[in-house]
Amino acid sequence: MDQLTPRQRWTALFALALGGVAIGLTEFVAMGLLPDMARDLLPLAWERSAEDAVAQAGWVITAYALGVVAGAPLIAVLSARMPRKRLVLALLVLFAAGTVASALAPSFGWVLAGRFVAALPHGAYFGAAGLLAASLMGPGREARGYSIVLGGLTISNVVGVPLITHLGQNAGWRVAYLVIAGAFVLTLFAVLATVPDAPAAAEGSPAAELRALRRPQVWLVAATASVGFAGFFAVNSYIAPVTTEVTGLPESGVPWVLAVFGLGMTVGNALGGVFADRNLRRATVLGFAGMIVSCLLFAMTASNTPGLLVSSFLVGATSIFLGPALQARLITVAPEAQLMGAAVNQSAMNLANSLGAALGGLVIARGFGYLAPAWTGVVLAIGGLWLAAIGFALDRRNRRPVPADA
Repeated sequence: MDQLTPRQRWTALFALALGGVAIGLTEFVAMGLLPDMARDLLPLAWERSAEDAVAQAGWVITAYALGVVAGAPLIAVLSARMPRKRLVLALLVLFAAGTVASALAPSFGWVLAGRFVAALPHGAYFGAAGLLAASLMGPGREARGYSIVLGGLTISNVVGVPLITHLGQNAGWRVAYLVIAGAFVLTLFAVLATVPDAPAAAEGSPAAELRALRRPQVWLVAATASVGFAGFFAVNSYIAPVTTEVTGLPESGVPWVLAVFGLGMTVGNALGGVFADRNLRRATVLGFAGMIVSCLLFAMTASNTPGLLVSSFLVGATSIFLGPALQARLITVAPEAQLMGAAVNQSAMNLANSLGAALGGLVIARGFGYLAPAWTGVVLAIGGLWLAAIGFALDRRNRRPVPADA
């Protein structure tokens, strides 16, 4: 792709990042509209207890996350020989279809099924689009290439998610999801027009992609992301009721809090790409340490408006700071199966989404209140840091030279 002009290169990167914007909308809008979805889809539970209905509606988030977990490695295997641009276009079609199905589903059960289907291409998109972006950026800047695609998701949280949340609160959550489906269609045409054709990896094959799963380090990094990122989702999944029920802001304040969350994610993602390219280990440790402190701060200060805004920004920034580092690490430990490495990273992050939303809903349902998920986030982030330390220790042991007399 060296023959591209700088303008062509950045236009193609923008189109790939636009997909990240649409994915951010379809994934995170549910968190701001959770009370609206609970009221509409679970009317009997809502009449008995709004808190229990919101906790039950959290399965909408969990279903999406499970779809990512299931779809990412499966599509990576099935598409190993597919040219990456063609794969990205096919995934965008599936995104649009699944999002429309979610918006038109007649019952809570069918909405869960729609969210699961809509999530299937999520991980494969970030894998394929991230690898395309990395090749556009060139050697030595791969993590920054991935961070550009992920940056679409974070920017979505600054502008798109608050706007679509506001639309959903006023026009209905179904209308919000139809608009999101339109964003996927727009991305499809942008990618078709601007991204150059790129062949599949010469050595790519289903067998090579599956062999990556035999590496213990792949599973250890995936576990690190699953546990550590769950702390972020435990907090973010229930930001709407924290804003209205704990801080005491009106419902119209939820989009503003989401925008602050998204601004933090955008800053963290940009810094994370730079730090990961410089020192992968240091970026990982710094990210987890920051997440522990920020979740703790959220739990202690979110009951007042300044504390809610500052801690939301920090939770978003420190969590997404880790994204490029964990993506680059998975590709490093599975160099011959980069699509699988990227897909496993997304599966792990969305297993974290499922785990964080489920544990957050559990502690709320047990009567510990809407701030309890933040304390859960502290514990999960500590677990992620511990698993990362184990992985780095194994790296050092594997690189240790064997004595001549051994």
